[in-house]
Amino acid sequence: MEVLEEVQVSDEKSLLEYVVMKKSSPSPFLLKTYMLVEDPATDDVVSWNSDGSAFVVWQPAEFARDLLPTLFKHSNFSSFVRQLNTYGFRKITTSRWEFSNDKFKKGEKNLLREIRRRKAWTNRQQPNNGGQSQDANSNNKKDNITEEDQRSSSSTSSSSEYINLVDENKRLKMENGVLSSELSLMKNKCKELMNIVTIFAKIPEKEEEKKPMLFGVRLEVKEEMERKRKRVELNEIASVFLSQLCK
Repeated sequence: MEVLEEVQVSDEKSLLEYVVMKKSSPSPFLLKTYMLVEDPATDDVVSWNSDGSAFVVWQPAEFARDLLPTLFKHSNFSSFVRQLNTYGFRKITTSRWEFSNDKFKKGEKNLLREIRRRKAWTNRQQPNNGGQSQDANSNNKKDNITEEDQRSSSSTSSSSEYINLVDENKRLKMENGVLSSELSLMKNKCKELMNIVTIFAKIPEKEEEKKPMLFGVRLEVKEEMERKRKRVELNEIASVFLSQLCK
């Protein structure tokens, strides 16, 4: 009987120690987030700010696509932001995704255990001091919840739009690079054609030197003169066309 009591006391003590340890250990979400921010290999995507009092997601699109799936098994940046909000983080600037929490600081990982997840609002029944008063309080609470939902929805929508704009900007830059390469190639082709036309225009001059001369004047037949005139016209047309095309 005494042995059973000792075993029971030991089990209760172990259970109590487990509960205490469980409460004092940081949330897995906080540990994973701290790990991402602390990793120097990802500083170009997410890192601490200059004084280590907050962290910055420099590239939200890459963060959602490459880093979130490795630890959180999803790639939804808006969902990650909502999780931060439930742990009391706040976005401290409008120009970038910088988040702060008094207990989330560089080099102070031990403070993570003090961060608590916010409890969801529960509708507690108030004492009945009159039907109208109770209905008014209920309506006010519903209005407050609706406003909070609208703000949260607006913030999520803005985050998604920002990520889409970043992706679209990168796509346009890539297309612009391809078009620039094609334009450069076309200009080189035009220069080659211009050189060919120039060489072709010089051929009649060399043929002119081979014609027979009489009293110092080169002899030309009518057909040869007509062919020469057409060649000159063709050279002029080709030169004008290529010069306009290669601008």
